Amino acid sequence: MKRNILKLTAFMFLLMAGNCLKAQTDTINVVTTAVPFLRISPDARAGGMGDLGVATTPDANSAFWNLAKIPFAQKNFSVGLTYTPWLKDLGLNDVYLLALSGYYKLAEDEAIAGSIRYFSLGNIQFTDGNGNDFGSGRPREFGIDFGYTRKLSDKFSLGVALRYIRSNLAGNLSTSTAYKPGTAFAGDISFFYSGQNEIGQGWNFGATLTNLGTKIGYTNDASQKDHIPANFSLGTTYTKAFDESNKISFGIDLHKLLVPTPPSFTGDPSRDSALVYGYRNKTVVNSWFSSFGDAPNGFKEEMKEFQVSLGAEYSYNDQFFFRTGYFYEDKTKGNRKYFTVGLGVKYNVFGLNFSYLVPSGSGVNRNPLSNTLRFGLIFDLDEMGTEQ
Repeated sequence: MKRNILKLTAFMFLLMAGNCLKAQTDTINVVTTAVPFLRISPDARAGGMGDLGVATTPDANSAFWNLAKIPFAQKNFSVGLTYTPWLKDLGLNDVYLLALSGYYKLAEDEAIAGSIRYFSLGNIQFTDGNGNDFGSGRPREFGIDFGYTRKLSDKFSLGVALRYIRSNLAGNLSTSTAYKPGTAFAGDISFFYSGQNEIGQGWNFGATLTNLGTKIGYTNDASQKDHIPANFSLGTTYTKAFDESNKISFGIDLHKLLVPTPPSFTGDPSRDSALVYGYRNKTVVNSWFSSFGDAPNGFKEEMKEFQVSLGAEYSYNDQFFFRTGYFYEDKTKGNRKYFTVGLGVKYNVFGLNFSYLVPSGSGVNRNPLSNTLRFGLIFDLDEMGTEQ
């Protein structure tokens, strides 16, 4: 029974976690990509704030959200490790995302950073449409990146990163079709403005372009390659410092995939064939720009493709943290809507972060992180290996 559930959920994940439910009155037209694990929040702190991370204060996991935040970090060296169980609500223990990230400040105004994300889909029994057994395998994916960031002024910074992506979904599957691991290369460009004063009060702003890279394919057929999740994000946070010990921050992030929107079919086989051909063969660079105006139903549909993260964080003495947030995605574009809560504790050079996604949805629309506690560990050090 467990293997049957796992086969089903793995198939759903490859189709964007089964979010393409048909609504009663709205046309479902979900923007899909390959390697969707790159869109899973790899950070327990941000996970407790509705996946808010573009303009929050910098930490060891900043490379996942906005590399340009790092020059404003208070520590010269920091490393973070986060474990995220996936589909835990179904009783699966071998499907998870493991993320490691860190940075080192070369000087007061510049830093290098790196991260790795490893996604395991567990052990899967492969079958065809007729139920014929093709054996078992362990699909897995990972992304490795390295970046450099620098202050351009006392308030403004820029970051750039390169990423290698490898996705092995078929394992050693042997069929008439020659499957192979897919690989892709991508880059990030990020910007950050820090408007906070000496006591940490004020506005922060951030903007990122992430996963700008090649398509990825799993066969030798070049026409069967898919877009990776190139993304544009804008974010801002405001922090109010009541005194030296009590602070509270509020923020909002907006996200938009820079990949083609699937076309609306007309019922005419020749026209629909041309639409599919144009959709699948749109170039990467053209897709980045046309993604702001290619929705079949125009501007109204384009606005529905923006995802929203709202979050808040209260800190006491920069040692104890309480977080909450909300993530919103339109019902015609995936229908992910959920509340989150989180806690953080910092002692000396160690920090622990926990987040919990409040159960939402039902059936195939139930969030894969429902009833899941994910946690992260952070080490904050200076260049000599002691706390600043």
